[in-house]
Amino acid sequence: MSNVSNNATGLYTTSEVEARTGVPATTLRQWERRYGLPNPTRSASGYRLYSEHDLQLIEFMQLQLARGITISRAAELARARPEELPAQPATVSLAAELCAALMRADHTRAGEILSRAHAHLSVERVLMEVITPTLVEIGMLWERGEITVAHEHQASAYLRARLTAMLEFAGTDTWGPSVVLACAPGEQHELGLLMVAVVLRRAGVRVHYMGANTPLADLAVYARLVGARAVLLSLNGTVALDETRAHLRDLADLRMPVFYGGSLMNASPEVAETLGGLFAGPDAVQAARQLLAALREAGA
Repeated sequence: MSNVSNNATGLYTTSEVEARTGVPATTLRQWERRYGLPNPTRSASGYRLYSEHDLQLIEFMQLQLARGITISRAAELARARPEELPAQPATVSLAAELCAALMRADHTRAGEILSRAHAHLSVERVLMEVITPTLVEIGMLWERGEITVAHEHQASAYLRARLTAMLEFAGTDTWGPSVVLACAPGEQHELGLLMVAVVLRRAGVRVHYMGANTPLADLAVYARLVGARAVLLSLNGTVALDETRAHLRDLADLRMPVFYGGSLMNASPEVAETLGGLFAGPDAVQAARQLLAALREAGA
């Protein structure tokens, strides 16, 4: 049997397209039947195989739907696009442009930059190659005293709103197992956790997102109530670590894996084991993959 080569034609199976774009197979087939888009080839066994161009069209249509455009009009716009799509903008440049726009509090420009990113890149790449570097740069600017707390707060508020919209757009009517995501007690920084939530929900996981500064006792009660199969706690600072250690007994009766992530865990992954849990991984995509692997192993 020959393997599909890593080229621009027939690269992705339907399940891979679902995982990458978050669009269910039934929706893809409906778009193909009604609008002629996307236009996958077929394998020798009759299975659909999607090209990179197909994925670009799917993501383009998602972007139009997110803007409130009807599906029929989105398909018209997709068909009207020239075959020679504009070259993908360098993600380093996009991140730099986004950071600069946010430092000017120019949210209109920031929105344009993110729209351009979404038109060319998968959601996961936008998260990891555009939004994450922007957050890192903003943090470094603040640490060097080049921006005020107000600058940092307005930029974070804007990105939080965008990530929340991405989470909602990923859908809530998912079919998979439930997981609970929360910031540890005393932890206020939630944007990294929000990115994990977006990736997991796009993969079909029922994400229960708790947000910042979550008491562990309440987290445990809620996780049992919703029948969660795993928990992810985010810790970025020593205050959150101290609070987690002080209340760790509240998680003792949970019969599910507990993962720990965040910048503090990235610096010292072994700390997760001392808390009786597992290191989630160094970034949002890796953390989501770790949780998905654990859910598969548990048969969830």
